[in-house]
Amino acid sequence: MLTWSSSVVRFANLCWGSATLITLRPETIQIDDLVSDERWLLVQRIVSSHAFQKSARLRDLLQHITERSIHGHAQELTEQHIGEALFHKPSGYSPLEDSSVRVHVRQLRLKLHEYFNEDGRNEPVILDIPKGSYVPVFRPAANSALPHPAEPHEVPPPIQAAGLKQVLPWIISAVLAALCAALLFQSIRQGIRTSASASVAATPSWPFSEIFDKKHQTKIVVADGNYGMERILTSRTGSLDQYLRRELSRSPEVARLAAGGSSFREYISESTLTSFADVAEVVSLLKIAGPFQGQISVRYPRDLRIRDLDHDNLVFIGSPGSNPWVSLFQDRLNFRESEGEVGKSAKAFVNANPLSGEKARYEGLGWTGTVGEDYATISLLPNPTNDGSVLILQGLQQEGTEAAGRFLADESSRKQLLNALGASGSNPNEKIWFEALIRSRTVSGAPNSATLIAVRRIKY
Repeated sequence: MLTWSSSVVRFANLCWGSATLITLRPETIQIDDLVSDERWLLVQRIVSSHAFQKSARLRDLLQHITERSIHGHAQELTEQHIGEALFHKPSGYSPLEDSSVRVHVRQLRLKLHEYFNEDGRNEPVILDIPKGSYVPVFRPAANSALPHPAEPHEVPPPIQAAGLKQVLPWIISAVLAALCAALLFQSIRQGIRTSASASVAATPSWPFSEIFDKKHQTKIVVADGNYGMERILTSRTGSLDQYLRRELSRSPEVARLAAGGSSFREYISESTLTSFADVAEVVSLLKIAGPFQGQISVRYPRDLRIRDLDHDNLVFIGSPGSNPWVSLFQDRLNFRESEGEVGKSAKAFVNANPLSGEKARYEGLGWTGTVGEDYATISLLPNPTNDGSVLILQGLQQEGTEAAGRFLADESSRKQLLNALGASGSNPNEKIWFEALIRSRTVSGAPNSATLIAVRRIKY
């Protein structure tokens, strides 16, 4: 439990009343007084933190709504006002057709949640933006937990029947994004809480012992659902270099999504979407990590940089078509993803060196959500600096990715894998680098079986 300090008492005296929920009250404060205002100083610590370094728009948004509130103009903080004053939208623009303010406020809530879980975990006061509002609220950390940042309830203007068809795609995407974020952050928060209270726990079994240990931080990198949509829209294979330079999101094909004032292009370019399969994998990995949950961070591939791969353990979820970072390791593998015309032909794993009884090509589902067989690979390799490990779970479709995670989480399946590799897994000094090909049978978008098809030992 945090202890109240004199700075908190001074802060409370600046806020409205003595209730547990401390909200900014309208006051007349000169601009020069901001530098000594406890609320403003907290905001400056937040926008200077790691979580906000790559989010200039979110920094500006947080400072704008705080400054307007401190100066007694909280009533102005509507979606319309913020869009015109900060986002430079034309006067009288329609928030119904342009959701950029709502999207950025949702992202700001997530960034605030990240700050108070990491850099700001010892802050005596928590800043939050309540659902359905754009006015910042300050809560004493000792008496109030930070509310969950996802599942926003901002109420947009009523949707007219004529405009429903136009806005329906991004409404569905927003709901899916909120659901994934809710599950993901709930799992992360629960994992950290469990780690803090656990005193003794067993070391994870192989191969998880290679990616969860006391010497390394572990980064779990989920797939980027928007990248997959951009590849289909542009019919381009894409590459890691194009992804980092945002070439596909700036292409003419994606630009056409903004026709008629639609904000769908902005949404898929700026939002962070992943699949249910990835969320399920993260939840499973957090449980398996046990006492090392506190050393895990979950990253979106857009926020990763090449230096982040050095000296840490890494888990990549998804194939190069949804997680382009996986392409860095493809030349080390025997089973490599192959794709014809993007979005129009089924993907497959090509077997570079088929052994007796193996196929040269393993083709999966034509489209996610259909019934049939899909394939996935599980790979364990050294990291780029050879002082940590990289685990890759990549399916041709999300059903295959989910099946790979289920296979690896099952103890009997792990024993089968060890036997196929001719190893025991009992020697902690033995490095077993490998790749395994998994076949799954799927129904209604979910795998109901996972079978080991082929393995390879990887030598370094």
